[in-house]
Amino acid sequence: MQKAYLCLIFSFFYLPIAVMAAFSFNESKSRTVFTGFTFKWYVDLFHNQRILDALWLSLGLAVVAATIATIVGTMAAIGINAMRKTPRAIINNISYLPVVNPEIITGVSLMLLFVVGKQGLTNLNGWFSQMGWGIRVPEEIFGLPTLVIAHVTFCLPYVIFNVSPKLRQMDIRLYEAALDLGCNPRQAFFKVVLPEITPAVLSAFLISLTYSIDDFIISYFSSGNMQTLPISIYSMTRRKVSPEVYALSTVMFLVILSIILITNAADSRQYKKEQRGDKA
Repeated sequence: MQKAYLCLIFSFFYLPIAVMAAFSFNESKSRTVFTGFTFKWYVDLFHNQRILDALWLSLGLAVVAATIATIVGTMAAIGINAMRKTPRAIINNISYLPVVNPEIITGVSLMLLFVVGKQGLTNLNGWFSQMGWGIRVPEEIFGLPTLVIAHVTFCLPYVIFNVSPKLRQMDIRLYEAALDLGCNPRQAFFKVVLPEITPAVLSAFLISLTYSIDDFIISYFSSGNMQTLPISIYSMTRRKVSPEVYALSTVMFLVILSIILITNAADSRQYKKEQRGDKA
């Protein structure tokens, strides 16, 4: 019974992906009939400049946003962890609100903020003109800057809530011992605290990276004329989904699967090495 239940659950998870991967090799564009095997759509994928531009934009944006969010979020988690119990609980609850808040609200509110900022720049340029200073600030702010700000804002709560539990689990006496042994606070952080929370920081970075690549709603309201991969795919689905999208999705799935398998294998080897060291 348990095996049947597991097979049902995994079929529910992976059967749609398997069907998509199979139809990425379909000779025709049919979404219902498999007419023959071909690599045509994979070849066409690497010649489709629109999809490739959207893919590189999404990957670059995700790396930048995840890096900034991880650094700022880790610093915020350390600051929150150093607070007294009551203020820490209040700040944690405030930090959790963006996670449970519907993305549509976050997207619309960020768009409104950027519109107000654009109007402020217009007024500022008018004031510069009246003063005769000859200074002009670019008013078109929608694009990459707004995308980065929106994605960092979106990812920050996930970083805080990944790093904070690890900080609470850490023995504070290790940090105090480092100070007693001659380290200054900066050295104690990099030699003691950071190595302890590194797994949580890496996990937060990968989660931020994944959410940033996957995000559609917030990107839609803050991208201006730029198209991330989800927006580009959405614009294509309003007509008909090309098998090139199936090919791209299959490649992304295989890359992510490879990363997970390599990470798990490395963790397994590290665990076995530690076990052998304990026995010795």
